[in-house]
Amino acid sequence: MEQRKPPEYIIDVFSDPSSLRDVVKGILHTIFFHRFFPSIRPSTRDVLDLTLPVVDDVELETLIEQRTSTLVQQLDTSSDMRARSSGVRGLMAVQFFEKKRRKATWFTNTKAEEEVCWEQWTLNVTLATPRTETGTLVCVISGVQRAKVRKAMEAMLLKAAMKIVTTVNREKDHIPPITTSEANPFPYQILINPRGDGWSTRMGIF
Repeated sequence: MEQRKPPEYIIDVFSDPSSLRDVVKGILHTIFFHRFFPSIRPSTRDVLDLTLPVVDDVELETLIEQRTSTLVQQLDTSSDMRARSSGVRGLMAVQFFEKKRRKATWFTNTKAEEEVCWEQWTLNVTLATPRTETGTLVCVISGVQRAKVRKAMEAMLLKAAMKIVTTVNREKDHIPPITTSEANPFPYQILINPRGDGWSTRMGIF
């Protein structure tokens, strides 16, 4: 029987190079704060002018840091190879899985487990690379441009956080029942620039 595609929620992310790491990590932590089922201590972190939740879990924080660093490095490299006045785009996907027992087949009596994705969050990340020129007038204009970019980032971040909160409060019926006593009942992964529609393919799993 063919697996149904899990619901996918798309978040548009926009940032300049100096804030990209904090913005992406802030959004990822906000997603996991609502989809991370082990007991955690409530914590927050300021990103731009917003206070966002943080998941106080060493393993998860390490994974978020690693994946964010990889994305930032890829976008920085891409921006160096393109015109600095154009935006550079990347994708990041967060997937949550449930463990299911496979039915025994005619050639085996064992019931192996498989991990099936039940939800995906896709971050469409755009790195803003404003023009850099010399001259007093251009410097003044550049300062105004930076202020506009920061205002746009703050509006984007607020919109992203509100979308996450609204979505998790509304979309609950597809969450699988917890059938294990493990600390984390639902494995997860974070992918950079995922390709294809193989929802059950485990690429880059931690």
